[in-house]
Amino acid sequence: MARNKYDVDELIEDKFDFNQLKRVFGYVKPYRGQLALALFLMLSASALTMLFPMFISEIMDTYIPAKNIKAIITISILALVIVLYACVCIRLKIRITSRIGQAIVHQLRSDIFCHLQELPFSYYDERPHGKIQVRVVNYVNSLSDLLSNGIINTITDLCNLIFILIFMLILHVRLTIICLCGLPVLVAVIIFVKRRQRRAWQIQSNKQSNLTAYIAESINGIRVTQSFVREKENTSIFNHLSDSYRGAWMRAVKYNFIMWPCIDSISTVTTAFIYVIGIGWISGELYGVTVGILIAFTSYISRFWEPINTLASFYNSLLTAIAYLERIFETIDEPVKVKDSPDASSMPSIKGKVEFKDVCFSYEDGIQILNRVNFMTNPGDTYAIVGPTGAGKSTIVNLISRFYNVDSGQILIDGTDISKVTLKSLRKQMGIMMQDSFIFSGTIMDNIRYGNLEASDEDVITAAKTVCAHDFIMQMENGYYTQVNERGSRLSAGQRQLISFARALLENPAILILDEATSSIDTETEILLQKGLNQLLKGRTSFIIAHRLSTIKNANCILYVDKGNILEAGTHDELLALEGEYYRLFMSQYDFLLEKAK
Repeated sequence: MARNKYDVDELIEDKFDFNQLKRVFGYVKPYRGQLALALFLMLSASALTMLFPMFISEIMDTYIPAKNIKAIITISILALVIVLYACVCIRLKIRITSRIGQAIVHQLRSDIFCHLQELPFSYYDERPHGKIQVRVVNYVNSLSDLLSNGIINTITDLCNLIFILIFMLILHVRLTIICLCGLPVLVAVIIFVKRRQRRAWQIQSNKQSNLTAYIAESINGIRVTQSFVREKENTSIFNHLSDSYRGAWMRAVKYNFIMWPCIDSISTVTTAFIYVIGIGWISGELYGVTVGILIAFTSYISRFWEPINTLASFYNSLLTAIAYLERIFETIDEPVKVKDSPDASSMPSIKGKVEFKDVCFSYEDGIQILNRVNFMTNPGDTYAIVGPTGAGKSTIVNLISRFYNVDSGQILIDGTDISKVTLKSLRKQMGIMMQDSFIFSGTIMDNIRYGNLEASDEDVITAAKTVCAHDFIMQMENGYYTQVNERGSRLSAGQRQLISFARALLENPAILILDEATSSIDTETEILLQKGLNQLLKGRTSFIIAHRLSTIKNANCILYVDKGNILEAGTHDELLALEGEYYRLFMSQYDFLLEKAK
């Protein structure tokens, strides 16, 4: 899997694990009754239509010479009834298989999406989101026809081949043997194409994934693109990726298109040869070949190669689908590294004592972010975490919520190891506001209520008032029921933060985590917000990450973090008295503000 790169192909497996096909049939299994009905309809219709060449042979050799008009009319009526029955069967089969196909696709897509909900942050940290999206939408869609019509058509065509061979052998054994002489050539073509075709479709799926990843990245970053006038360069990158995708697709379909011309050529040559041989045998009155037999036999030859052509198309579709199945099941099989342990219990009602014991953590092997971190908070304490960019501040609060597993050490809440409790019971007692103030499409009311669906409108409004969001919300056209776009494009950065703040507070959490909660809020709003927060923080353990040090002066303890360690810990006044790292950080901000005031 590519790591944060839209232009790096994903790894390709040389051998396909056919157990994955068994997994696909596991999705088909619940519908085996309906598939059996569709199969019966198609086989019965197919078997009956196989009688047509026999009817023609009988009419040509028997009823026409005998001028038996009544028999000809009877056979014609019987043929009409068979055609009508076949039409009804095809209609029912299309309805059944379409419904089954969409049900299977829905279940497969649901399994992927549900699994994605459980995967930890690290999975999304390491992958372009477009490469994940293409698996959930495009790749699953490509399997729809294969999982419904493909199965029925394949079984039907295999049975058709058997029916046709039986009728051909009944008509004439020698001509049947001549007809089958073209099969070894077809087998040689299939062997030649097989490996090359699968490889070509794997490459095509990679290029499609790359293109989708770049499109997703470009849409998310369109404001930055236009701000820095990068349209031309981005278009060039897109064209390069699109050209790569087009070239890969053309190479892949080239192998697809090898099959049917070969089958068509073999069919044409075989049919011509049968005509030459058959006419010669009719003229010489050899081997019992008659005009009726020859016409019926050539009709069966046409029918014989039709299912083979369809099977070849299914084979092409299967090889294409295999390339997609590898990616789909790779996603479903991605291990959930952060999950409930087998003996996990519910987290008791949190009082708020948080303790780090020799906690070590790294996002990548060999690059340690936290190194034996130790601290302990008392219930109701407000802890501020400061330090330079990349010091590990956000990592600490992410570990409290167990978004990642620690490499070693323990994190205890009220004496309970958080790795031993269920994630839901832990996170439901936390209010978390991250650096990315993500706003979902929908109303403002829905966004604030996102984490607490049982909250009343009054609860939502109270939370908004607490964080000073009520006034600007009421100024919008529909107040709390104003529709906002994905990522909150209609809102300012500060407004998005306030809504996210209200969302976190609405859960009435035992532990409140604020990661740069006021970074985009103006000073006047921050002063008003601080008044509400002072009341809210009482009796609640809180962790606040802030670069603006004026917002954390009243914290019970301030941790200065750098290079994976807590270098200093104490109150604002205590740390200033030390004249250490925190003092230098504070004075640099103070001097900056004085300089700005001038």
